[in-house]
Amino acid sequence: MWSQIVEEWPRFATYYNFIFIAKAAGMTLGLSALGCILGTLIGLALAVTRVTRSPWLRPLRILALLFTEVFRRVPFLVTLMLCFFAFQATGFDIPLFVVAAVSVTVIAGAFLAEIIRGGFRSVHQNQWEAAATMNFSLLDTIRLVILPQAWRIVLPPAFGYFVMFIKDTALASQIGVIELTYVGKVLNNKGFSAALSFGVILIVYFAISYPLARLGTLLEARLASSRHHRA
Repeated sequence: MWSQIVEEWPRFATYYNFIFIAKAAGMTLGLSALGCILGTLIGLALAVTRVTRSPWLRPLRILALLFTEVFRRVPFLVTLMLCFFAFQATGFDIPLFVVAAVSVTVIAGAFLAEIIRGGFRSVHQNQWEAAATMNFSLLDTIRLVILPQAWRIVLPPAFGYFVMFIKDTALASQIGVIELTYVGKVLNNKGFSAALSFGVILIVYFAISYPLARLGTLLEARLASSRHHRA
């Protein structure tokens, strides 16, 4: 295997192949960033909706619960295909990147909603009652009282999910999005060995994921020491 890789490397290590891989890495980063940012905003909205108590908002709470539970349990590939065929049914020429971005945002929103809601629940009920006693609205309670305490609980699992999420975007290649896994298949089809093609893709995935994982570990260690100090 190694002799084959050494033999193929001069043909593989060309400017055009590296540009191809770099563009695919940018596509993977773009999908991941959109999923994480928009998913966090959607997850926050869903988590806030689920902690409301007004009877008028009960339909919204039910919808938020259904959204979270359904898309946390449906495989990402199924959601991707549903979005793909739903966009096709509209008759418009929707870019594949948009289809993939919507899919990853929906999935990320569902998972992050549960992570954020878990952070909300970690704050003692006395904090909620104290804010209600001071006539804080729900949004003010969450913004001024709950979030400053809950984010220490939310960040570590959120970063763990972000790292896993980068790898999940590989499924976007199933609908033709030119991301890293798609490039690995193309290079393999061009005659390069699977060991070389996907080995390089593995290294690029690692280069993208490892710094984020390290940042999450450092934040978790710092927040853990902060919680210990406060206790």
